[in-house]
Amino acid sequence: MKVIAAYLLAVLGGNVEPSADDLKNILGSVGAEADDGKIDLLLSEVKGKDITELIASGREKFASVPSGGGGAIAVAAPAGGGGAAAPAAAEPKKEEKVEEKEESDDDMGFSLFD
Repeated sequence: MKVIAAYLLAVLGGNVEPSADDLKNILGSVGAEADDGKIDLLLSEVKGKDITELIASGREKFASVPSGGGGAIAVAAPAGGGGAAAPAAAEPKKEEKVEEKEESDDDMGFSLFD
């Protein structure tokens, strides 16, 4: 994930096609180790592709994954989306009441195992 984040930061900074050295510099600036294999794999997968199109296709795939909640997922349109239609509003979530445990004065309101 850190390699992907570094790639996205480079693109956001205006570098349309970041190199492996660019990603290593970004990761090194925050003290993270750069894995050459992961960097090479990422760069080979995104070579010649538009990052906004990759993100849009990823959102479509992610939207089809069941989340277990049964609610609709609202996805915001990308900033440069042009005349794209707004996504449907998400269904309001049902609020569930959660019973609070009575706290004892001995543990000062928190426990190691809570």
